[in-house]
Amino acid sequence: MPVTALGDVIVGAEGDAPDRLLAAVREGRERTAMVVLGTADGARHDAVVTVHPMSGDLPGLAALAVIRVPVPGADRYLDPAVVRRALLEDALPRIGATLDLDQLARGLMDVVVPHFCTFGGLLLRESVADPDEPGGETADPPLLRRMAVGFEDGDPVWAGAFPTGETVPCPAGTPYRRCLDTAAPVLAEFDVGGAARAADAWRRAPVAELLYGASTLLLPIVSDGAALGFFVCVRGAAHRPFDAYDVEIGMEFAARAAILIESARRYSRERATALTLQRSLLPTGLSAPSTVQVHHRYLPGSSLIEVGGDWYESIALPGARVALVVGDVAGHGVRAAVTMGRLRTALHTLAGLDLPPAEALERLDSLMGSLGEREPHFATCAYAVYDAVTGRCEVASAGHLPPLLVPPGGPASYLDVRPAPPLGVGAGPIVSREFAVEDGTLLVLYTDGLVENRTRDIDDGLARLRAVFGPGARGRSLEALCQAGLDGVYDDRHRDDIAMLVARLRRIPADHHVSWELPGEPAAIRRARGLVRDRLHRWGLAELADSTVLLASELVTNAVRHAGGRITLRLVREGGLVCEVFDSSDARPRVNRHAGDALYDAESGRGLHVVGRIARRWGVRRTPAGKVVWAEQEL
Repeated sequence: MPVTALGDVIVGAEGDAPDRLLAAVREGRERTAMVVLGTADGARHDAVVTVHPMSGDLPGLAALAVIRVPVPGADRYLDPAVVRRALLEDALPRIGATLDLDQLARGLMDVVVPHFCTFGGLLLRESVADPDEPGGETADPPLLRRMAVGFEDGDPVWAGAFPTGETVPCPAGTPYRRCLDTAAPVLAEFDVGGAARAADAWRRAPVAELLYGASTLLLPIVSDGAALGFFVCVRGAAHRPFDAYDVEIGMEFAARAAILIESARRYSRERATALTLQRSLLPTGLSAPSTVQVHHRYLPGSSLIEVGGDWYESIALPGARVALVVGDVAGHGVRAAVTMGRLRTALHTLAGLDLPPAEALERLDSLMGSLGEREPHFATCAYAVYDAVTGRCEVASAGHLPPLLVPPGGPASYLDVRPAPPLGVGAGPIVSREFAVEDGTLLVLYTDGLVENRTRDIDDGLARLRAVFGPGARGRSLEALCQAGLDGVYDDRHRDDIAMLVARLRRIPADHHVSWELPGEPAAIRRARGLVRDRLHRWGLAELADSTVLLASELVTNAVRHAGGRITLRLVREGGLVCEVFDSSDARPRVNRHAGDALYDAESGRGLHVVGRIARRWGVRRTPAGKVVWAEQEL
């Protein structure tokens, strides 16, 4: 068997690299070296030579030499096998792992350039790139978005002439429109006239110089028989133009890329739909009186689904009050999120009706019972209403963990709220607890995901949370407290959904509200008018005096006629001007709405029509001693 000497393989080698390689072979070691090789035409090429020592029975067999010589730039597209391997085997499987359309487009361009062409672009129909774009499906001419571009010479003119993200029309009579309509490859050569016409059509003068003498290949991206877009592949005049072999290789690449693009497109559309649904289920803003600070944190249990069954609410109520709610629907994912959205909607309605916390939760329990007839499930909920005028708070719980109360001068403690079954179980009554709150007190509502997981007992979690709100918590911001409460759960892959609501409670200033005790007799109506007018002048709200006097007169008149006993008139200036009348009757006033009826034409019942016209909103809420009828005006 003939033996080839190393000097016969690396012809024209310069320097001592061959000697070093031979020395390594004699010592039985593998070695790699850079060698400068000379060719017959006098050119010099950098080569990487690796020698692998070999042993065997054949005499004279010393080593295997592997020589890697880079293909010159002008000749790198000559071997179809090299192009095919670089285009289809090396990088494409790795790029296909992503489902992000923009990232996928950039990855595909990194493959096309420089392995297939010197400049490339990926254009997709606008309806594919952005499913929510109106008119994208029927636009004429079709609109295409340039998702990514690639160029190897570093000339910034390419990026300026063909910017990424641009939306361009695809007019009839052009090679691009022909590729889009026929879903077939289009091969084009740009002479001087063609390059100039392209530059005029795009109104970009540099395009003529860039495309002159270039070979262009358009590769359609086909899915279900229709073209979603195409690759634009350009080889400069210094390189071999595209031929039939390139078209075959390019179409195979485009066919595989179409599968990846279609998967990414469907994933993006489904993800956008899911995110829109999920985010619409969570609150977009928290409202509260000006003296009440509220912060929240929400952490879904899954990185794929950004919302679950946990929810939180802070709803400003008339008369400087606020409803603070945290709930947890059993289960995970979209099914729990849909149930959560239904409960949130119902809760907003119940809060607008000014129902006490216990009664609101009883109504939610009935709703869960009706929902459970189709799909059994249950939920827990803690509902608190804080009155920033009186400084009192009422809390009710349905199967939920107890709220944490942190007074300004004492230790944190969990509220002893009488337990009730979860919503949807319906096995017992729900009662509430009312208590006085010092200014600066922190109220913490949370779900079980914050204090419980598979590896930690719930008692340990409750102790940890209480320690977070221990001494010094009053001086920290709510943002810092929320962050401290979540420390240690971010890296827990087996965690449940987490909702956390922290409120710092303070009463409104004493000069922002006033109340008067009035007798239940007609003389109280005139006295109420004078008291209201005088107070509004003191507050600098003389422009609201006439309308407020009329509201107070109608509300007090209603209480004198239908309730009797002592009456309390209260004005509250917080977010608006609220006029409230407390009486001892639990009968709810009603507006007569039957036109042509004798009741409608009677004097009785017209007062609430007046109230409804003057006030921005009005309503009735129950109290332990009777009810409150209130009306709110804008300041």
